[in-house]
Formats: sequence, structure tokens, C-alpha cells
Amino acid sequence: MQSRFSGWLQSRSALILSALFVITAPGVVSTIAAVTTAAALPAQTQSLKTLHVLLTNPEAALDPAAASDLQSLSINENIFDAMLAYDYLARPLKLKPNTLAAMPEISDDGKSYLLRLQPGIYFADDPAFKGQPRELIAQDYVYSIKRLYDPAIKSPWLFLFEHKLLGDDKLLRSKDSASKFNIDSEIDGLQVIDRYTLRIRLTAPDHQLLFQLATPATAAVAREVVEAYGNQIGNHPVGTGPFRIGQWQRSYRIELLANPAYRRVVFSASSTAPEDVQIIKNLQGRRLPRVDRIEIKIVEEHQSRVLGFLNKEFDYLEQVPPPLADMVLNQLQLKPELVKRGIQLCLFSPLQTYYMWMNMEDPVIGGYTPQKIALRRAIALSYNSKEDIAVSEQGLALPAQSPLPPNVLGYDAQYQSPVRHDIRLANALLDKFGYQRGVDGYRRLPDGQPLSLTMHNLASTTGRLRDENWRRNLEAIGIRINFVSDKHTEIIKAARLGKVQMTEANWIADFPDGSNFYQLLYGANRGRANYARFDLPAFNRLYEQSLSMPESPQKQKIYRDMAQLVHGYAPWVVRIHPLSADIWQPWLRNYKRHPVEFTNWRYLDVDAH
Repeated sequence: MQSRFSGWLQSRSALILSALFVITAPGVVSTIAAVTTAAALPAQTQSLKTLHVLLTNPEAALDPAAASDLQSLSINENIFDAMLAYDYLARPLKLKPNTLAAMPEISDDGKSYLLRLQPGIYFADDPAFKGQPRELIAQDYVYSIKRLYDPAIKSPWLFLFEHKLLGDDKLLRSKDSASKFNIDSEIDGLQVIDRYTLRIRLTAPDHQLLFQLATPATAAVAREVVEAYGNQIGNHPVGTGPFRIGQWQRSYRIELLANPAYRRVVFSASSTAPEDVQIIKNLQGRRLPRVDRIEIKIVEEHQSRVLGFLNKEFDYLEQVPPPLADMVLNQLQLKPELVKRGIQLCLFSPLQTYYMWMNMEDPVIGGYTPQKIALRRAIALSYNSKEDIAVSEQGLALPAQSPLPPNVLGYDAQYQSPVRHDIRLANALLDKFGYQRGVDGYRRLPDGQPLSLTMHNLASTTGRLRDENWRRNLEAIGIRINFVSDKHTEIIKAARLGKVQMTEANWIADFPDGSNFYQLLYGANRGRANYARFDLPAFNRLYEQSLSMPESPQKQKIYRDMAQLVHGYAPWVVRIHPLSADIWQPWLRNYKRHPVEFTNWRYLDVDAH
């Protein structure tokens, strides 16, 4: 590997550094060298080869240990480096070394992993390093994984390692006691062998560990940066990845600039697929990333996304909003006038599930008594999947039978949900368990008190459309519902505190195994990824059993049993698996949607236009 300022990056490092910005407080932007504004970008910044993209919701904290929303993860995977990554073009999916010199050496029947880093990888410059180059070392990964255990962070990613790392009870002790968390506690499950080598030891084999070592949550952060910025660390992302943060206007506009400290990474293809020929020709032997700058805009409104793309403001648009599909599609084909413009289309099935969850600890809708189960089942029976797909999704979706989408390991194409749209049965269920209608036509609780539910939804046109969908469903069974509109990030914050009764959500795979979806319902993840706070011992046992099993018919049966429990107790109403219509401009090069990685920005290139 060449030095941190090698090759073509060296010649432009001064230019890029002059444009870099840091965040001093949420929503406040200050420069390292000189102050500029989004409305008046420096001429040298405007001349950089720029990729224009959008995100559909505001970002949260850009801290790998804390971020779990799609927007923050998309940015983080370009700033921070995990030890492993996915081969861009390989199908079926294939992992490859990222910061490692080679794939991990696995021993002790799958319970020991030896990981050797490439020397000469450096973090992007930051004042926390006091002007000195800062090399990535094995201790950085040990430190970063231990941060997931810090109760002050409340990391939604603790499930990746909790009770799996040998001796991690030393780190978990402080979670339930008054003892202070000590990140320097040494455990047998995380060992630094030398400057560039670490060992991970597990209590039992975990066939998902390699996938997990490719997630942004396990990427390396530098301790000096964390300690320098404290609880503002999410506003100061500093990693070893291909890009670093530039200007940042929170919830509106984010700029990423090619990282001058990024190591020499040259593209090498393993695909022989005919559809990849041109991408391979463009990228083979070329250094990554291909663009100098990424301009990211937050665009929450459906119409603004589509119009922005058609007005050439964005280089691609993933998941054309179904309500506006007729602006670009006709019978799932690109409109002729767009074909003439050179725009391209790909229909893609992401590893994604949309669902509505209900808080199992809520006094009205939660609980495990027959009356509470009946209420949630009736709500699930009120959901009209066919109408939702036809009207809201414009046919760009598949009805979800379980939490698992197609192409995820463990998915069973033969499995059918026992829950179907049935208003008559939903009403009979509510009648049987004491939810009687009042004179106003709305149902009351079994104790005679009024029954009124509250759903959180996005403060946007999309959110309002979803409100009307659920109002229609629930009024058909006599349930009054109110809606609270808020930003996505605020809903997540409230959900983690248990202050959301019910809301819609979606999950896209962090790694391609069914356990990544079922962990959203695992009891130990309550208040983290498990926003529904579902905690059923029978489900928990099945989930834990599945973790030590390789892909097999026996594991698929366990997933089937877990799906039955989810439908039986109804903490979720599983809705759809989207079919994504992705479109891109004629000047964009090397575009291919990856099933797991959130972005492909480092591979994309743009022609002058």
C-alpha cells in the first residue's frame, strides 16, 4: 500500500482541505480554513467531479455505534471502514477483505477468528490528532466494538455481540448496575495480538459473524476523536473510508469530499455476468473512489424527488415513489420520452420489509392477555394488503407473508401468513373479547372506557397518505385513531423511550440472513432495534437456537415457527416487500444496485453534461 497522500489525491489535497467543514454543534457549520455558505460554494469546489444524490429522510447521528437509520448508515459506510466489505458485482453475494489483508482465519470449530489488518491505512485528518498522521491499528476495532456495550450510547447494534463474545459479562455488568462502564476492561473475546492483528473469540459458533464484520456498526472509530468531541461525536464523523464530511446543513444538505488520506484501492472484478461487462471495462484497474465530491440533499416529498430527477438535479433515483410511478413508468416500463433522453431503468427487489409495529408495553395496545392479543389481531385483520399494493404502491410491491423478504437466507417461498384481510372476522374477534361499540359507533375497552389509538407518522405527504390508509382500515372495525406527525428522527427517539404506541417502519438487511430481521423482535433488543418491545420466551429461545445453526431445512423450520408466533401475538402487521424502480441519468457510469450495501457511491462516475 502507498502512503496516505499517494497518487492523484496528493496533487489536490490542499484544494480539498480548504473546502472542509466541521460541525461545532447541531445545525451550526464552521470551516477549518474559511467560512462559506451553501448558496455560494467556492469556485474550486464547484469544479470538482460531483455526484448528485438524495436521501429520503434526515440523517441522525453519524456515529457507527449509534446510527441505525438508513440515511445515516448510507453516509457512514462511505466515511468509516469495516474490516470486511461486499464484492460490488458478485452475485450470489461474496465478502472480501476491506481493511484486512486477507479473509479471517477461522479455528476452534468456528469460535475463533484471527484478523490481520493492512498496515498503512490512515484516518482522515482531524484536530483531535493534533497535526499527526493517525494510522488504523487493531486496537481501534477492539475499542469500536466495545463502544457498542456502553450503556450511555444505547447502541441498537449491541445484539451483534452481546453474550456472544467470550467474557463479555465484564462489559455488560454496568448495564444493570451502578458500576461505571469501563471500556478498557479486557475480555477474552477481543484480544489485540499485535499492532495489526486482533482475535475475536465466541462462546459458540455464529455463522453470521463475517456478515456482521461488514456492517457500518463495526467500522473503526479513533478513540482520540470520541474523547475530543464527547457526546457530540455524531456531529464529527472521522474515519478511514473513501470520503470525509464537507459542508453539513443538518436535515437539508450534506457534502462528502474524497478523503486525501484514503489508501490506494484499485477495482478488481470477479463477475463474469454479461450485464456487468461495461462496468468492468470502466472500472477494472481504476482507483476508487471515482468522483471528487458527493452532494447529498434530503428530499422528503415524493414529488420533489421525481421532479428533481427529471430536472437533472440528481444522477439517479432509487425506489421511484409508487404513488408517482406514472410520471416515469407505463406498465412497469420506462416511458418512451425518457428512453429517448437516455435514462435507464432497473426493477430491483431489495432485501426489505415494510411493517407496522405496536408497542407491547403500552397499557392500551400492549400485553400478552387474550384481550390484548385479540385487539392486535383485529388490527392485523383490518389491513387490506391488496388495496395497499394496488393503490398506495401502484403494484410495485409483493405482499409480505412473514418478516423475511425474498432472497434472504431462510426465506420460505411456500410459507403463507395465517392472517388475511377479513373485516367480518376482525369485528367478531373484538365483539367476543369485550370491545363493544358505543352509541357513536366506535368501540370501547372491555372496562367501558373509550378506546382510542395513536399512531405516529411522518410529517409529509407520504405520512398523510399512510394516515388515511390506516384510518380507513381501523374505522371499518370501529376503532378510533389519532395521528401524531413528526420527523423520522424524532419518532425513532420517542420509540426508543417507549413513547410511541404504534407506527409504520421498514427494515432493509444489514446482512443477508433471516436473523437480521428476527432480531427486531428478540426480547433482549427491547428499546434498541426491537421498538415493538416484543418479549416472548418461546420466540427468544427459537431465535437464540437459530444463531448457532448453518443454513438448513431445520433452520428454515425454526424461522417458520417464529413467523407463526409473530402472527399469533401480532406485535407487527407485516405489510409488503417493495419492488424498487431505480432510474439513472445517461451520464452516470457503473450503476448497479447492491442487495446489502446501502450505497455504491465509491464506484460511480459521471461524464460531463
